[in-house]
Amino acid sequence: MSLLREKLAASPIHARVVPYVLILLLTFTQDGLFKAEGRYWMYLVKMLVGLWCILEMRSLVPELRWAVSWEAVAVGILVFVIWVGLDPWYAKISFLVSNGPPWNPLEQFGKSAEGWFFVVVRTFGSAIIVPPIEESFYRSFLYRYFVRQKFTELPLNRLHWLSLVVTSAVFGFVHYQWLAGILCGLCFQWLVIRKNRLGDAMTAHAITNFLLGVYIPWQGGSAWHFW
Repeated sequence: MSLLREKLAASPIHARVVPYVLILLLTFTQDGLFKAEGRYWMYLVKMLVGLWCILEMRSLVPELRWAVSWEAVAVGILVFVIWVGLDPWYAKISFLVSNGPPWNPLEQFGKSAEGWFFVVVRTFGSAIIVPPIEESFYRSFLYRYFVRQKFTELPLNRLHWLSLVVTSAVFGFVHYQWLAGILCGLCFQWLVIRKNRLGDAMTAHAITNFLLGVYIPWQGGSAWHFW
């Protein structure tokens, strides 16, 4: 952990990129090497690593602060509606689908305490751990880095159309629901530009993922692919 701490503190880029890359690598490990019950325990480990990264990032990434506004709430709900509503209407990126069965702890463990534990873990992880790491990488680092290599000198509210499109496209195409992902990236970046801070996008991201975490087990078999 001390080596990772040194890596995060080495530069503003590392502080924003390393946690994201680490979570990405753990995701590939989780889905590629672990099957059945192991996938769920690996996700828990990944979220604990993510939590540690966020705690370390707080002093290194000044803009990594939660903020609540009516725009953040509205965008979070809107993106949830887009994510679910668009789903039947476009082809997905098949190579981003895990080779294993859909993430469904209530099928793997039954409707038991253990099954619901992993529903809560997934919902908590996607709503609390994922947003700071992804928003720090995409909206704080990548969007500004495409404009200027010394990206910390660029205000968060600077509008750059090409970077807006490219960053949102990259964000979209790392998701199975790529079209919803692109629109999601545009909405979250708009929030950052409008409010000149990262926290509103983090909150919107958290609301979207929390609503998905409630919707998926409520809908049952027809919605597990969203995870």
